[in-house]
Amino acid sequence: QVQLVESGGDLVQPGGSLRLSCTVSGPSGFSLEFYTIGWFRQAPGKEREGVSCIRSWLASTYYADSVKGRFTISRDNAKKTVYLQMNSLKPEETGVYYCAGVKTLRTTWNDLAIYDTWGQGTQVTVSS
Repeated sequence: QVQLVESGGDLVQPGGSLRLSCTVSGPSGFSLEFYTIGWFRQAPGKEREGVSCIRSWLASTYYADSVKGRFTISRDNAKKTVYLQMNSLKPEETGVYYCAGVKTLRTTWNDLAIYDTWGQGTQVTVSS
């Protein structure tokens, strides 16, 4: 019953910024505090890869090496929304960005197999 909806994808120039949102809904009593959310992206012809993750409760964060220092993941529990702020975007980061959720982080944050709920994706295009 948990559903995730991404938004915020757009066409931006290299070096530009974008903020993606992932709004999470669930059954009665659902709280984002107890849910782990990851961001993934898939470029054309390439495998889906982990970008960032924010864990439940204490909100520990993780980032792919390629985006450290440029991307920031955060959450607003009251709004049931997770954000991904992306700065200094590069053309090779063009792709469909997905958010995914799981109640319990069983292995590593960028292991796609542990996430049981995915959003529909939002297109990010970095081009001149």
